[in-house]
Amino acid sequence: REALHPHRPFPGAVNPIRRHASPQIQTIVRSCICQPVQHGNKFRNQPNDSPGDCDAASEELVGGALQEEGAGGSAAAVLILVGFCAVAIGAGKRTAGRGTGGRGSGAAGCGDPTVGSEGVVGRGNELGYCSYQEEMSSQSCPAVAGDATAEELLERARGLVPAALAAARSATGFGGRWKAIAARLERVPPCLSDLSSHPCFSKNSLCRELLQSVAATLAEAAELGEHCREPPRAGKLQMQSDLDALAGKLDLNLRDCALLVKTGVLSDATVPAAPAEAGAAAAAHQTDVRELLARLQIGHAEAKHRAVDGLLDALHEDEKSVLSALGRGKVAALVQLLTATAPKVREKAATVICLLAESGSCEGLLMSEGALPPLVRLAESGSLVGREKAVITLQRLSMSPDIARAIVGHSGVRPLIDICQTGDSISQSAAAGALKNLSAVPEVRQALAEEGVVRVMINLLDSGVVLGSKEYAAECLQNLTSSNDNLRRAVVAEGGLRSLLAYIDGPLPQESPVAALRNLVTAVSPDSLVSLCVLPRLMHVLRDGSVGAQQAAASAICKISSSMDMKRVVGEHGCIPLLVRLLEAKSNAAREAAAQAVASLMSYPPNARDIKKDEKSVPNLVQLLDPSPHNTAKKYAISCLLSLSASKRCRKLMISHGAIGYLKKLTEKDVAGAKKLLEKLERGKLRNLFSARK
Repeated sequence: REALHPHRPFPGAVNPIRRHASPQIQTIVRSCICQPVQHGNKFRNQPNDSPGDCDAASEELVGGALQEEGAGGSAAAVLILVGFCAVAIGAGKRTAGRGTGGRGSGAAGCGDPTVGSEGVVGRGNELGYCSYQEEMSSQSCPAVAGDATAEELLERARGLVPAALAAARSATGFGGRWKAIAARLERVPPCLSDLSSHPCFSKNSLCRELLQSVAATLAEAAELGEHCREPPRAGKLQMQSDLDALAGKLDLNLRDCALLVKTGVLSDATVPAAPAEAGAAAAAHQTDVRELLARLQIGHAEAKHRAVDGLLDALHEDEKSVLSALGRGKVAALVQLLTATAPKVREKAATVICLLAESGSCEGLLMSEGALPPLVRLAESGSLVGREKAVITLQRLSMSPDIARAIVGHSGVRPLIDICQTGDSISQSAAAGALKNLSAVPEVRQALAEEGVVRVMINLLDSGVVLGSKEYAAECLQNLTSSNDNLRRAVVAEGGLRSLLAYIDGPLPQESPVAALRNLVTAVSPDSLVSLCVLPRLMHVLRDGSVGAQQAAASAICKISSSMDMKRVVGEHGCIPLLVRLLEAKSNAAREAAAQAVASLMSYPPNARDIKKDEKSVPNLVQLLDPSPHNTAKKYAISCLLSLSASKRCRKLMISHGAIGYLKKLTEKDVAGAKKLLEKLERGKLRNLFSARK
């Protein structure tokens, strides 16, 4: 090595060969020390030589040396053979170290100052030497990264800067690239000084790992600079690619160094003094979480990949600790991983962001860090797992009206519609839920309709994979038809009414399909309502549906009863007893809807007679005279009781159930119709009193 690079110190054991051996033996020594033993190195003189060819050539050279040099040659040859053995053993160790992988592996070809490495520029010191390939990996030299202090690694990196700069400035060819690399190298010493002056410099493993990476990059710069001064061993495209990669690594090192110093990452990830109290384990776990979050922001892609894995585990174990440690920079780093080259990294980043979105505490951070565009792209063209997690995240985020508008603005509707048509059950349900959330925002409903959402939702009602998808589809149609006549007509034209009726036929009708049906009845002729058997479906809902569905059914009957003819049809179908029973519902909204429907139907005399005959009608209506401000059904109850007050029997029932007391309070509040009904009841009471005295 010293023969090849005299300006670099090298252990003195080889110097006697340089001083006394012939040029042929010196050639063997240089090939032993400077050539990488691993086959196929891209900087190797003869990349196609097999190990066997090299062995044969070495034997030939050693044999020639012995014949020419005599005793001195024999001694030199012995030294050469010993060197071959040392190199072979070192290569075996390096191969084993690479095979085992993993941080902390003891098998790594590092730290032996007697074995040179190809083109690694450095000083002989207590840290020893690593081969170029090993220097380039933050994990392949665990002895250096784990045993050396931060100060020692800092000194090592500083020692590599002059040689790297000299190599960059003296390199021939690719002048523009080398000039840019030299400019980056000149920024390394100030960055190292800033890093070393940080209070947490010596306490943090991130500093040691960054310094190891910086040293590896500087070693590569020196290596490439050497090869650009020699006759080219590889093609121009290969060297150009290597130089671009080197520039990228320098940029990454400089960025990471600045990030550690200026953004507080170093302080966040620094291990505090071990607490003496019982919460030591919790504090240690919190520290681990902070370090994982810090690792998301620095280092190469593989390191960030491992950090995401650790963060997923931490979220499953203790979500609260992770959420409490999150900050703007950490969320930004996660969002950037959504566009990583490796699909697995994108999937895991999407999984973490999905968990954060479902926690309900990170929507603002995700939006401010620009999570929507990559989430939409992932939903559009990601892997199965990536699409699923992205769509679930969009579903959760779209619950906010502002975020729903932003999703539409980022062209997020089309991917959601496509997933509704082709996705698996989980993705389909999440996409339908997201579209339902979007449809709740009035100003985006027309944009949804233009993308074809009406037809897609009707298809889901007819053939959705899971029940949740159908429920979301019904809610989406309910929202779309709530205030837009054009959309109501569009749903009816696409056959949506029939699909809703088929869905309502289920054993436990829910509110959303019945509410959508209620919105559509005004867009259909009375004859069509009768022919489609809408009223029997509404009676089924009043008997067996949820409370919300019953309320929507009562509202639908009220809308249908707009004409005397339809009032007659409703009465003939037997809806009145079911509506009277609904007056007892616990939900105030359901009671109000039922009272409004009964009041509307009573304007048709045969219906009024049916209500008068029902034993529960008067008691239930009197209970709705409660003066509480939460009771919104009292105005409809007064209207119904006024119609029934012509009957002496009904007046007696009203008085016996306490109607006069309620009406006095309502009269004081000037509720419409209360005074008139009170006077009727009091006159009837007085009449009854005189009749009793006679």
